[in-house]
Amino acid sequence: MSSTRGAREQAANGVPCRGKVLTVDNMNPRVKKVEYAVRGPVVQRAVQIEKELREGVKKPFTEVIKANIGDAHAMGQKPITFFRQVLAMCSYPELLKDNMFPEDAKQRARRILEACGGHSIGAYSASQGIECIRQDVARYIEKRDGGIASNPDNIYLSTGASDAIVTILKLLVRGEGCDRTGVMISIPQYPLYSAAITDLGAVQVHYYLDEANCWSLDVAELRRALNAARQHCNPRVLCIINPGNPTGQVQSRQCIEDVIRFVKEEHLFLMADEVYQDNVYAEGCKFQSFKKVLFEMGPEYSSTVEMASFHSTSKCYMGECGFRGGYMEVINMDPEVKAQLTKLVSVRLCPPVSGQALMDLVVNPPQPDEPSYTTFMKERTAVLAELAEKARLTEQILNTVPGITCNPVQGAMYSFPRITLPQKAIDKAKEAGHIPDMFYCMKLLEEEGICLVPGSGFGQREGTFHFRMTILPPTEKLKVLLQRLRDFHQRFTQEFS
Repeated sequence: MSSTRGAREQAANGVPCRGKVLTVDNMNPRVKKVEYAVRGPVVQRAVQIEKELREGVKKPFTEVIKANIGDAHAMGQKPITFFRQVLAMCSYPELLKDNMFPEDAKQRARRILEACGGHSIGAYSASQGIECIRQDVARYIEKRDGGIASNPDNIYLSTGASDAIVTILKLLVRGEGCDRTGVMISIPQYPLYSAAITDLGAVQVHYYLDEANCWSLDVAELRRALNAARQHCNPRVLCIINPGNPTGQVQSRQCIEDVIRFVKEEHLFLMADEVYQDNVYAEGCKFQSFKKVLFEMGPEYSSTVEMASFHSTSKCYMGECGFRGGYMEVINMDPEVKAQLTKLVSVRLCPPVSGQALMDLVVNPPQPDEPSYTTFMKERTAVLAELAEKARLTEQILNTVPGITCNPVQGAMYSFPRITLPQKAIDKAKEAGHIPDMFYCMKLLEEEGICLVPGSGFGQREGTFHFRMTILPPTEKLKVLLQRLRDFHQRFTQEFS
């Protein structure tokens, strides 16, 4: 270092320079370990390429097709009219005087506004959420589950499902060394779980879904994972995603019963992530909530198994990701712990009130005798029917490509196909310091403008490679994506054979 430069660094305007208080070397080490593949390096490069295209840089394609994230509206899905009408009136109450809006939409908007401080959704709400909305959520759950009671006091509105999931994990995480909390998560899994577990200093306990059997869950595998983990941590919670992300499977009634028996026997807390509950496409598959099955198994289970279930406005037919609306229902939670939960959510004051309002509309949609019902049902049915067709199309086309194997997309919004990579490609990736499926996805992006997420970001069995892609692009664009993907995979295989 030159003496002049050294002097500059030693003093600025005569004040000694001691460097930054916060550096990457002294920051929270857990944060540095957090990874979130859904917005990882491939996606970051996709954003750069989009900028290059706007600046006139020539590419072999004219646009980037993003199939990396379950963001329905960004992919062209239209909002549900009724939802946006009510939210518009909640945001700008002068619209309540406008005759263009149907009366049932006005009634919903008035009811929500009357429950808000100052009759404005700009006011804070109760930390647990607006009471009348929690009552509507409880009624929705009761109807969904065939009359099984739901208590509004057990409902917590949240900033999407993600916020509620992290909150419950915070309650569960404790201990040091071999007493550290272990959290059982599926492999493949949604990276929110691994990221939150890392951030909280807990231990990931991996159980593998059975790819050969349509990504089914096997209790014998749960038991293997649990017993192995008890050698080095204290497993306390089992996380289930149903329908599955990234794997798209729908759990059978028998599987759900087996899981409930397992958590009771092993004295585990159960977290049921059910944000895709309306996204079921495969014939013979049906969504059943863990709560419904729990209570139908009788008081031996329904009075003892501790559980939290989660739902969101971001998925299903709504796709309203940006409003960050969600809820959780807690079952059999110790009253003293529940008081601590209420305290914890109060620190963040309240979830977005606009998201709470939207959640209310999801659980309390137009009824058959109301003027908005016909349009609402037409829009809802069309969205779900199109998703079902795209699920079928994705599986069908991918399975025509030598070296790609795709299980049926039974539900949710994603396929998670297995790809066979030539050894030369694997070696080339490792030479460059890349995970092989990351190398594959990055090359696909650079050559075809298709943005997918490497399977390694979700976890996979050693020696296997996958990618996750959403089925959300419009049908014609999805066909283009799948054709380009097919051409790329064949070219990639030839290049490295």
